[in-house]
Amino acid sequence: MVISSKGRYALRVMVYLAVNHDGSFIPLKEISQHEELSQKYLESITRMLSKAHLIEAASGHGGGYRLTREPEEYNVGEILKLTEGTLAPVSCLKDDSVPCDRSELCYTLPIWQGLADLINNYFDNMTLADVAGKAEKTVKE
Repeated sequence: MVISSKGRYALRVMVYLAVNHDGSFIPLKEISQHEELSQKYLESITRMLSKAHLIEAASGHGGGYRLTREPEEYNVGEILKLTEGTLAPVSCLKDDSVPCDRSELCYTLPIWQGLADLINNYFDNMTLADVAGKAEKTVKE
């Protein structure tokens, strides 16, 4: 499993919004400059996050993006699953996969299922607030 740039950048946007979470909208240009990411690419990512109601958008003067919930109400898993579609380590564990004829006999399937469980538990039990707290410490040091 490799997390794409879309997933990594979406997480960076969400962490930036969490670190700066005070109810105000943050311009995309500010996020782009601070995170050193292409504003054009971030537009497609923020559109995806907005459609999923993870962030809220406002246009015009004072516009930008902000979280729709408190940072501790998000988990990293939901952000990555939105952008990646799945965190499955092998194709046969993807939600839309056709069951393999050998799945009943596959002695490696439990290995991959165990890894998938570890990955999902790890990301699902880590909140945006956890990551933002570490980011704030790093910035202040």
